[in-house]
Amino acid sequence: MAYQQPGLRSGAVPLAVRMRPRSLDEVAGQRHLLRPGSPLVNLASDKGGTSGSVSVILWGPPGTGKTTLAQAIAHSSGRKFVELSAVTAGVKDVRQVMEEAFRNRDLYGLSTVLFLDEIHRFTKAQQDALLPGVENGWVILVAATTENPSFSVISPLLSRSLLLTLEQLTDDDLGVLIDRAVTDPRGLAGKVALDDEARAAIIRMSSGDARRALTALEASAGTVLAGAVAPVDDDEDTLDLVDEDEGEGEGEEPAVPLITAEVLEQSVDRALLRYDRNGDEHYDVISAFIKSVRGSDVDASLHYLARMFEAGEDPRFICRRVIILASEDIGIADPQALPIAVAAAEAVQMIGMPEGRIPLAEAVVYLATAPKSNAAYMGINAAIADVKAGNFGRVPKHLRDAHYAGAKRLGHGKGYKYPHDSDVGVVKQQYLPDELTGTTYYNPTDHGHEREVSARLQKLRDITRGKPN
Repeated sequence: MAYQQPGLRSGAVPLAVRMRPRSLDEVAGQRHLLRPGSPLVNLASDKGGTSGSVSVILWGPPGTGKTTLAQAIAHSSGRKFVELSAVTAGVKDVRQVMEEAFRNRDLYGLSTVLFLDEIHRFTKAQQDALLPGVENGWVILVAATTENPSFSVISPLLSRSLLLTLEQLTDDDLGVLIDRAVTDPRGLAGKVALDDEARAAIIRMSSGDARRALTALEASAGTVLAGAVAPVDDDEDTLDLVDEDEGEGEGEEPAVPLITAEVLEQSVDRALLRYDRNGDEHYDVISAFIKSVRGSDVDASLHYLARMFEAGEDPRFICRRVIILASEDIGIADPQALPIAVAAAEAVQMIGMPEGRIPLAEAVVYLATAPKSNAAYMGINAAIADVKAGNFGRVPKHLRDAHYAGAKRLGHGKGYKYPHDSDVGVVKQQYLPDELTGTTYYNPTDHGHEREVSARLQKLRDITRGKPN
């Protein structure tokens, strides 16, 4: 009899749903929110559902466990649990939940936990409908959002709730979830095996999103369970295609199909980038990205940016590098470069990924096409080198603080010229210590805005230091 691979499970419930933790103990990651005595732990551990608890708003990227935490609380708590989605629910649904919660509290002493997903999709009127229940304690609101609540949730609701920020899952957290899904009876129940390269690739492409990781795992499991890939053989290092006419030996346990990186790539229809966030490829790609922006090749800049996106690089890391680029390689040649880089970083923080790729790409295009100058960067480096070498001297007496008692007796501030008293707002005056008189650290280029700075700077130095003879 030919060997036939068993199916995943009966029913069409996705693996990510089946593997949702049943208690807070099973939750991977978010340890900063699950310490003993924290609001979420207190809410989940109140078996009687009688103690008062504060409403919470869970803010974090997709796949970090917002719904999971709410449902784990529902399984652990003695309260009634009601779930609404802002995508489908309206004011009428909210008011109905409030009325039932009010009756349950007064008639049966039973409090209600209302989990509201995607609260940022609620209009102001819909959010207003939540206020009486939250204000009077009819419900304990657990709301989830991927957008910054400061901009998407009304102030009265924010003031009555505790804002908890979820962090992207780490690689270790994702590894725990993947390994559990492979072996757990609710998941794949050990019907497949996962090799190290495929496991690392799933973690890498998931970018901290547990749902994305489990979806990729489920798709790959479906591929190998269809019988297209050979089962694991502990005595062999190679894999061959399964011959369906070849049966198993009598009394032998059927081998377990292996998910490889090639199977994963085929299953998710996506090329697997050989990119280790802690290895050489990580540094090679970011180096190429920086040098492409510095070299004004906008197409190469976008290429390496896309590679980092697709490899699951931390967007905060990319944002930091873009801000540094704006300061180090563009500087005063285009004074708008730094504000645009900072604005892109704030936008990524506010809206998250994948939408954050848009303002970040906009900033990268701006920086790559902007005029370049590292004059400010070189200037501060030269100044620091002098200070480290001991070339600094005493602050000139006329520049020293003269506001404390006895300062004038020491000659502090004597002879200081106030620039605003001058018609041009600049006066001839020594600012550097005696040992560094005449030293220049900042030497602007003729690129972009720095061309104008260069001409003005020469006039300023002519006045403050006196025109050379």
